[in-house]
Amino acid sequence: MVSPRASVNKLGSALPLLLVLWDLHYEGAECGINAEVEKQLEMGKKLLAAGQLADALSHFHAAIEGDSDNYLAYYRRATVYLAMGKSKAAIRDLSKVVELKQDFTSARLQRGHLLLKLGKFDEAEEDFKRVLQSNPGDKEEAEARSQLMKSDEMQRLNSQAQAAYRQGDYYTAIGLLDEILGVCVWDAELRELRAECYIKEGEPGKAVSDLKAATKLKSDNTEAFYKISMIYYQLGDHELSLSEVRECLKLDQDHKECFSHYKRVKKLNKQIMSAEELIQEGRYQDAIDKYESVMTTETQVPVYTTRAKERICHSLSKNEQAVEAIKLCTEVLTLEPENVNALKSRAAAYLLEERYEEAIQDYETAKGLSDNDQQLLEDLEKAQRMLKQSQKRDYYKILGVKRNARKQEIVKAYRKLAMQWHPDNFQDEEEKKKAEKKFIDIAAAKEVLTDPEMRRKFDGGEDPLDAESQQGGGHPFERGWHAWQGFDPFSSGGPFKFKFHFS
Repeated sequence: MVSPRASVNKLGSALPLLLVLWDLHYEGAECGINAEVEKQLEMGKKLLAAGQLADALSHFHAAIEGDSDNYLAYYRRATVYLAMGKSKAAIRDLSKVVELKQDFTSARLQRGHLLLKLGKFDEAEEDFKRVLQSNPGDKEEAEARSQLMKSDEMQRLNSQAQAAYRQGDYYTAIGLLDEILGVCVWDAELRELRAECYIKEGEPGKAVSDLKAATKLKSDNTEAFYKISMIYYQLGDHELSLSEVRECLKLDQDHKECFSHYKRVKKLNKQIMSAEELIQEGRYQDAIDKYESVMTTETQVPVYTTRAKERICHSLSKNEQAVEAIKLCTEVLTLEPENVNALKSRAAAYLLEERYEEAIQDYETAKGLSDNDQQLLEDLEKAQRMLKQSQKRDYYKILGVKRNARKQEIVKAYRKLAMQWHPDNFQDEEEKKKAEKKFIDIAAAKEVLTDPEMRRKFDGGEDPLDAESQQGGGHPFERGWHAWQGFDPFSSGGPFKFKFHFS
């Protein structure tokens, strides 16, 4: 989307060139130039051609101070003002030119152009009619007639747009205003009217563009800043809302509506920023509490409740409160099925619950909605590895512990199972063979899950024992039961430290 400032600057940038050409046309006009004034005008003209507008402006100021009746100095200064996007200042200087030299039809025609862009139809028509009454050249006459017809047409369309707005036909009004603003690009009132139509039609984003332009075109436009701030707030962008309402208060610190809204959005913004800082610090429960206070603070704008639930869902997932995270993420996704953040958070929670296929489905849905998210791609690949891994040997399941189990829990579960499945407990050969295999798996699970590096690999979807076996040399867990006959499951040392028998 092209910004309002860029549009205005672009439209204004072509005008100085035209004025410079007209300026050269009147180069030899008699206007009582003294030597010093002539020097200032010449320097200003060179600087203008070089694009050094501020310096050129200072020389034209000096020329006018030296001769306040020099119409050419005003005319050239108007050129600079236009190049700087200061249309109102340019119109003042062009009006002075017309006052000093009433037969200067080019200046009057140019002022008419600017007045039409500002939507001042009556004043623009007066200039175009005066040009036609002054025996202009063929080119100027054709231009004046064309602009006069255009002004008449814009007035007719404006009447229709105003009527459509009053009747509540905002769609038709927008179409008419689009056509008018194609000509009257600097009319702040018409832009504000179109913004109001966009709001009524449920397109607040488009309204913001027109209102931002209106803040540039009309001085001290507190109402436009207030409306922009309110739109951003309703859309859930509390930071931009705060920025815009501050602009309103800069213009009028006693503005009742802006001050009231400022207090409201400032409080909410502070809570949200605080909650995000807590998430960055890994203080997830505190972040959850803070976002719950956000929902209490703002109850009238639903988007903030949804955003807060989305971030609570994320925090729950990070805090390994998987069941609660899944429930809340699902609630958010019921309202916003394409919420990528909620999809990723729920997928992470599904992984904690070992619901790998559902995690993969969420990650794949998020991938289809989000471009170039490298972390998402890595998470999806991890979930796919974990699914594949779960279909083979899952050390967590072997010990019957959660994936977030602490080392103490793992060792405790291991000791209990090792006692239960020690082959010496079984006399029947078939049962003993089954117990041997089970015991080897239990020992392997303990070895992997109590070693931080091996556990990290396993959690990433890689079986570190398989990897080592593939690299050659094998692993003690793959050598069979005979290598474990001297193993004491209650020992903290190596696998062959003590002989262990059950009575």
